[in-house]
Amino acid sequence: MMWAESLGRLPGIATAREYRREWLRADITAGLVLTALLIPAGMGYAEAAGLPAYAGLYATIVPLLAYALVGPSKILVLGPDSSLAPLIAAAIIPLAVVGDSENALALAGVLAILVGLILVIGGFLRLGFVTELLSKPIRLGYLNAIALVVVVGQIPKLLGFSVDASGLLGEIGEIGKALIGGDVDPLAAAIGIGSLVVIVAFRLWVPVVPGVLVAVVAAIVLSATAGLIDDIGMVGALPEGLPLPSVGGVTWQDVGHLIGPAAGIALIAFADTGVLSRTFAARHGEDVNGSTEMKAIGVANVAGGLFGGFPISASGSRTPVAEQSGARTQLAGVVGALAVLVFVLVAPGLTAYLPDATLAAVVIVAACALIDIGGMVRMWRMSTVEFGLAVAAFLGVALVGVLQGILVAIGLSFAAVIAQVWQPHRTELVETGDLAGFHDIERHPDGHRIPGLVLVRFDAPLFFANGEIFDEFVRSVVAKAPDPVEWVVIATEPITGLDTTAVDELVDLDTFLEGKGIRLAFAEMKGPIKDRLIRFGLGDRFDSTHFYPTLEAAVSAFHARNSD
Repeated sequence: MMWAESLGRLPGIATAREYRREWLRADITAGLVLTALLIPAGMGYAEAAGLPAYAGLYATIVPLLAYALVGPSKILVLGPDSSLAPLIAAAIIPLAVVGDSENALALAGVLAILVGLILVIGGFLRLGFVTELLSKPIRLGYLNAIALVVVVGQIPKLLGFSVDASGLLGEIGEIGKALIGGDVDPLAAAIGIGSLVVIVAFRLWVPVVPGVLVAVVAAIVLSATAGLIDDIGMVGALPEGLPLPSVGGVTWQDVGHLIGPAAGIALIAFADTGVLSRTFAARHGEDVNGSTEMKAIGVANVAGGLFGGFPISASGSRTPVAEQSGARTQLAGVVGALAVLVFVLVAPGLTAYLPDATLAAVVIVAACALIDIGGMVRMWRMSTVEFGLAVAAFLGVALVGVLQGILVAIGLSFAAVIAQVWQPHRTELVETGDLAGFHDIERHPDGHRIPGLVLVRFDAPLFFANGEIFDEFVRSVVAKAPDPVEWVVIATEPITGLDTTAVDELVDLDTFLEGKGIRLAFAEMKGPIKDRLIRFGLGDRFDSTHFYPTLEAAVSAFHARNSD
């Protein structure tokens, strides 16, 4: 009974119970339209990940079906993604047996299972906040770099030659040599560039017709009728039937090597999915729980990994297509998955006539959608520090490696945060004639001080890295005061944290001021910070008479000091 109740709470079951007949036509239509993108995109991203193209279909079918049952978002489309492809390739290619596609598939499946388990555990532990590690500058630099890596990696296939190089610069160098040396296959290049033109032309001038589908069908028809199957590289026929669960040939040592990359891929996959999920849910007046979404993506990855797939996430290109085609519920994804399944079972030999050059064109167009030069320009105009982080992420991912680049960029983000709180804005506060309250003397140099009183503000948490800076700043303001100082009042509303090192600095400051006959007081201190002072044993040193609810109250108390 409890099992039945749990099953009934699954999002897909709940949607099925509330399903309306008038939604059916829209969902079926959206699913069929979606299929036109699911097949070529899945196959293209599989090749970009260093796997056989057909693996992309398995990584499309099973995750879509699994997510339809457990996913909280009604129209989110899952599948292979260009932002994950280089990560997957970087993780499995060093471990795979050269020339053994089955071993590479098994490694990719284990990687997907690990990604899924990390996401499921993270969902239960409510760790969705970790995606905040990927700030906007990091994501901007990362996506631009991913686009460059993917495009450069597909150029040889687009032009009908191959290169043997590692790293972006090495690949660019080898491509340059091939172009100069005349290694380009004219027939493959004509088909690849022609496919590229068709896709872009339809996207610009006839967006209602999927140019990807037109290019793929045209290339297959051309290859079949002109007998090009032996003249240029082809994707090849799909294996008959569906794969059975298999991780043969993968050792526990391999699993150990894959855990680190799996954690990075899980972070990226959920970051992409979380943003898309919230965006599309908001458009339809719905709310999606982040932890539930994380668990659902995890389940979809585990299911895909068991059946010949590889790590997947939500698709930023296919989800809008589903929405624009009228999708109302998860049924659209189910229809798309079943249509791909029919293709795999009924026409597995059709892809034998699909040129590698056309598939490369599909991937290049999709990757170019990640490029955001305008975003980089806006970032530079808004914040040079954040632009620097975006550039660091871009260079790290492009030149060092995808996972390493992301880790470097995250480390730089932490360094930037520490730098901000290490050297925060700090100022003396003064009165002005035309504004109520107390204001930054740097912005209001015409303001006037209250004789005998120093008001200061420190805009950061107090911790080991800035406690001494805080102490020295207060002392310097006291030393520069034009009149003898009797009170120092700290405006503590911006101080949101306090550690033991900073407490020691606070005690030293109070001792220094006390030796000069100056009273130290605090205004607008947050309750948790005051509680921490008491917990650190300073309740007697700083009793209730040292705290004021507002700066105005502290100033009033200062003016009334001689009337007691």
